[in-house]
Amino acid sequence: MKNEKLKQIFSSKLTKSLAVFLVVLLIGAAVYVNYKLFYDPVDGMGYGDGNMENNFDDSAATGNNAEEENYFTATALNRQQSRDEAIDVLKLVCESEESTEEAKAEATAKISQIAVDIQNENNIETLVKAKGFTECVAIISEGSVSVIVGAEELQAAEAAQILAIVYDTTGVNPENVSIINK
Repeated sequence: MKNEKLKQIFSSKLTKSLAVFLVVLLIGAAVYVNYKLFYDPVDGMGYGDGNMENNFDDSAATGNNAEEENYFTATALNRQQSRDEAIDVLKLVCESEESTEEAKAEATAKISQIAVDIQNENNIETLVKAKGFTECVAIISEGSVSVIVGAEELQAAEAAQILAIVYDTTGVNPENVSIINK
């Protein structure tokens, strides 16, 4: 009897659409929480918040290169794992027979945006390293970019170069860019 009621409830197209929408919304919330917990450098205390006082030395550098390299490696790995999980769930939505065409199109668009963000992050990291920084991790999230560089101090000219790289690569305005030295 319960199974029949459940089948009846979930047989509606509206219910299926709502379920897919909620799954996509849940994925978005999970990515946002993951970003805030693991990637948001110093809670947005970079250049994008208008706080120009002491922006050039946000580092907690210990002078230990192995520790610094581990930080950058771990950050990049966490970023990739989060993206892989989000893509897997979005692929499930795309492949589900129960998903509406609208949900499938939205999931496909999000997968495409993630691919563009990954390419842009790689380009930013490569160009920043070409400017002489030993390590760099870029994180793009919904119209903002965080760039973490391996440097004890960050000079104004270096920050300007990084801002220019981010703008040229993504089109994101400097007020939406955080640069953190680690």
